[in-house]
Amino acid sequence: MPMNNAALGRVRPGRRLILWDVDHTLVNIGGGVSRAIYAQAFERVTGRPLDRLAEMSGRTEQAIMTETLRLNGIHEPEALFADFYAALATAADQLTDRMREAGSVLPGAREAIASCAARHTVQSAVTGNIRPVATTKLTALGLADGLDFAVGGYGDDGSDRADLVRQARKRASEKYGQGFAGTRTVVVGDTPHDVRGARDADALAVAVASGDSTADELRRAGADVVLDSLQDFAGHCGEALSW
Repeated sequence: MPMNNAALGRVRPGRRLILWDVDHTLVNIGGGVSRAIYAQAFERVTGRPLDRLAEMSGRTEQAIMTETLRLNGIHEPEALFADFYAALATAADQLTDRMREAGSVLPGAREAIASCAARHTVQSAVTGNIRPVATTKLTALGLADGLDFAVGGYGDDGSDRADLVRQARKRASEKYGQGFAGTRTVVVGDTPHDVRGARDADALAVAVASGDSTADELRRAGADVVLDSLQDFAGHCGEALSW
């Protein structure tokens, strides 16, 4: 379950905002589930089967959806955004059992979230997924507890990942009545897109080589901290996070 109101009330002034990427950072969900979500949503919205799916890695839902619709001959994709977002949420909910079967929590993810919770940080997601899909994935795999999804940045907030970080920071500041300027916001992700989004929003970029990008690629993208896995999170991020 997402973080409850009692837990939210224990957040201390001056603490950090930790924003987790979802896919290939906290969880891996294989088995063709991502394509199945898009296939169901596409058919629900357009009335015909999905033929071509845009490249998904490191991109926001808005960017993936726009390109996918155009690849399938729809020339004004913006007109379908609202219906497609709703259809994605429905499809994800219907495929929850498949997510559990095909999904896995990445090594160290539970412990990393717990280490942040122990320091009374605000934790949420900054992800290319729309909020209902992100919530469904993390709930299905038992990682939603402790995350306040109301203050995250999601794939329907824009195509630029820096905008997602800025939106999450704004939402968190408004909800908690404190600022999360600069490196008081920490983005944890597995791709150069995540790193650049963090840096462009003046946040601290923690990169994890748990996806397709190598540690060297993440360093070259400008990550402040590079980890081989989240098993290294608590031990290697202490100095950067002033813990």
